[in-house]
Amino acid sequence: MKIRLLCSLLLCCSLVKAQHGEGIESITANPALIQKDATMKLSKSNSDTFDSTFIYLSDTLYLPLFDDFSSNKYQDYGANYTDPEVTSIKEYRLLDLSDIPLTINTLYTAQQTFRRTFDIGNGTFTDDNFTGTQIKVGDLSEYPVVYATTDVYPPYYIYDTLDYPNDPDTVWIPDAELFQDSATQFFAPLSDPGKYWLESETFLNNTMALDPWTFGVATFDGLDESGYPYAINSTTTNIADHLTSKPINLSSVSPSDSLYLSFLYQPQGLCDAPELGDSLILEFYDKNTDQWNHIWSTEGGGVQDFQVGHISINQAGYFSDAFQFRFKNWGGLSGSLDHFHLDYLMLRTLSGYQDTLFKDFAMTYPINSLLQNYTSVPWDHYVNSVINRMSNNAQVVLRNGDNVAANNSTPGELEIFYGGTSQGGFTLPGSALSNGDLNYGPRTTYYSYHDLSGGYQYSNTLPGPIEEFDILAKVSAQFPNFPGNDSIWSKQKFENYYAYDDGSAELAYGPTGNQARLAIQYTPYEADSLIGAYIHFVPTVTDVSNNLFLLTVWGDDNGEPGQILYEDDAFFPRSPAYEYDRNIFTEYYFEDTVKIPVDGTFYVGWRQLDPERLGVGLDMNIANNDKTFFSIDNAATWQTSIFEGSVMIRPIFSTAYNAFLGIESEDQDKIDLAVYPNPSQTGLFNLSKTIDYVVVDLFGQIITQERGNRINLTNSPSGVYYVRDMHSGWNSKIVKL
Repeated sequence: MKIRLLCSLLLCCSLVKAQHGEGIESITANPALIQKDATMKLSKSNSDTFDSTFIYLSDTLYLPLFDDFSSNKYQDYGANYTDPEVTSIKEYRLLDLSDIPLTINTLYTAQQTFRRTFDIGNGTFTDDNFTGTQIKVGDLSEYPVVYATTDVYPPYYIYDTLDYPNDPDTVWIPDAELFQDSATQFFAPLSDPGKYWLESETFLNNTMALDPWTFGVATFDGLDESGYPYAINSTTTNIADHLTSKPINLSSVSPSDSLYLSFLYQPQGLCDAPELGDSLILEFYDKNTDQWNHIWSTEGGGVQDFQVGHISINQAGYFSDAFQFRFKNWGGLSGSLDHFHLDYLMLRTLSGYQDTLFKDFAMTYPINSLLQNYTSVPWDHYVNSVINRMSNNAQVVLRNGDNVAANNSTPGELEIFYGGTSQGGFTLPGSALSNGDLNYGPRTTYYSYHDLSGGYQYSNTLPGPIEEFDILAKVSAQFPNFPGNDSIWSKQKFENYYAYDDGSAELAYGPTGNQARLAIQYTPYEADSLIGAYIHFVPTVTDVSNNLFLLTVWGDDNGEPGQILYEDDAFFPRSPAYEYDRNIFTEYYFEDTVKIPVDGTFYVGWRQLDPERLGVGLDMNIANNDKTFFSIDNAATWQTSIFEGSVMIRPIFSTAYNAFLGIESEDQDKIDLAVYPNPSQTGLFNLSKTIDYVVVDLFGQIITQERGNRINLTNSPSGVYYVRDMHSGWNSKIVKL
């Protein structure tokens, strides 16, 4: 399994690349960013007021500041009304001139009202205007409330007649506009000095940069903090993400203290290249002038190694108790476009050239899997395998960030944990980590590959099903560095599917053309039955969520897709679904809950009915394009993808341990059901369990309705029928020949 991307064609792509009927695109939404935490956005009792919203009062930071983006230093905004430190102020809409709130049933209008008196005898009338009064009217849409002194009048008219003995009529103004209202503003202090950043618009990740100097970066693109485009379906370019520091107390610092802000930055990485007109911008805040000042910027362009920023802070106006700095990007607002990555930020006094070296010895990517070929397999497939399935090519990536060589005499380690208990591990010789170099070369990233098949194996004596193990990878440096970067935690998944990918899509992939096919090759550890596929579709520049495809499984024909083992009915096609949650894969189960037995190599994918690329997620960190096949000539010939990466289609197995892992109980009941033989020559069908069922013909007429595990259509004519479980809603098409 090759896990490094060296394809220069791919790294130079911007927005769309296509060749030989296949292509990749930048994604316009990143579902991994979607947050559904209700505490992040507190509901308002009135959408036109600030009622029940929070104002957060930031704490102040002190030097030094350091963030290598390997951990989350974004401020959380999850205050509750009942928290002891939360205070509130209730503001009223209507006040008298002494700033006293008017009573709750107060009602006025700003238009002049009057009493009209009719003289029937001569057919005339006279109007006497009501005397107005002055009150203060506040705008509750923003806090603090701005009040305006306003003349107001009674919200009604009176009509009277001089020569007719009746009571005057009072006509009220419907929907009088000046009524008493109130809004409560809540205040919550922030008090976590470990949180540096006021926004979370940038994406904290460890997959999108190319050869980062440390583990984790902050990525700027065209998506907001929830993963939605700032201006979807547009060509607008403007300021997108912000990364703003909390106020920093510099009142005891002077310009002579050699105060510098140092950082690393990279355009594109493994994602979309920003155009020359795009930029990453740095600004400083001057409390005295209440202004953000432009300090530094860099233009877009193709991928390159991380560059060093080293910015002096020397103007007197910045040395206050409320200095701030912020990064922001200018680029496309329609999606995950025009990427810049920020890493390894430091702000301290007595700074100099040494702070531009970023002297660190760090691991830079997670350990995706210790298994051979896959990032996930079903647990019982692993347990039942008589072959050692530990990887013989496990990748470890580390970087010597010093400008001198580092000794490689100290080995690295891989340690595996289950339920917090160590299960075993591996020793990684330093000479293997440095790929045979005498020492770790200065400022060099090392990709090393290790044969783990002769040592520890995930224990098959643990009770199943096992869903995951924890992996701790450690390396050691021979000079002072940041110890947090010497180790990385990862997870080994054992789910009900096979996977090549790491769960993160950097680009969108797919073939183009009517009736184009996409097929991903898998060779399972043991024979079993497929029940569907998890597919990660990502929205691209063109919304194709209404396009159609047929889920398809092929057998193997000398290393290419061969006989069709399953394909959706053409009358019941599928459409790409865009999932906005951290579980970004959509389950596509086979029609009629059919199970497809596979023994050996098979292929899973689709036949699309429309020419547009459907945009399945492409993981750019693990290269398995030799397992990706596509056809644009009705499967007459198949081609292997040129785009290095792993297509995010995961076949789901009906395994003995965890066939229903992650499936809601209602769906489990449905998938448990099966009908066989189907078709039937005799008209006798068996059900996999006893249910209350009804059978109807194509016209909806009930043929039989009973409880049992056997269907008898021997006296019915040949044709198509439907059987339905009256409780779970499961249904299946059955055919009597």
